[in-house]
Amino acid sequence: MSYSISQVKWQQAAPLLKNIREKVFVCERRIPKKIEFDQGDRTAYHMLVCDDKNQEPIATGRISPQGEISRIAVVMGYRSEKIDKFIMLGLFRIADRLTLKEVFISSPLEKVEYFTKHEFYPIGSVYMEAGMPKQRMACAISKAVKHAEKAKYYLNH
Repeated sequence: MSYSISQVKWQQAAPLLKNIREKVFVCERRIPKKIEFDQGDRTAYHMLVCDDKNQEPIATGRISPQGEISRIAVVMGYRSEKIDKFIMLGLFRIADRLTLKEVFISSPLEKVEYFTKHEFYPIGSVYMEAGMPKQRMACAISKAVKHAEKAKYYLNH
């Protein structure tokens, strides 16, 4: 299988990005649309992955100008392909181009140990987001890029 991965702007690609995120977060994870789609979409940098065979949009992720990585979504039939790793690598490269020192992620509590093994560290206390307990975590961008190639990331709202 081959895929096209590109950085896109919300203003041009919103229907494709929304389609993926609705399938993953709204339908599968039952996250309300009013929480899933927020003002951050307009200012964030987005990655879009399409299946080259059928041109279907299959994955996305975003990073804010401040380095907050979120909305990593891969449609169900493609999750074994490790596409999330390529999304993260693309987001790390955007952070590097923005000359950010760190990136941040809201980790589900059960994934904190996993992210810790991949150079992320906890910041602050546990909080609730979309009805789920989360831990904010950070990673130096220099370490993030180095570990991205061997990591398997997970769906992240």
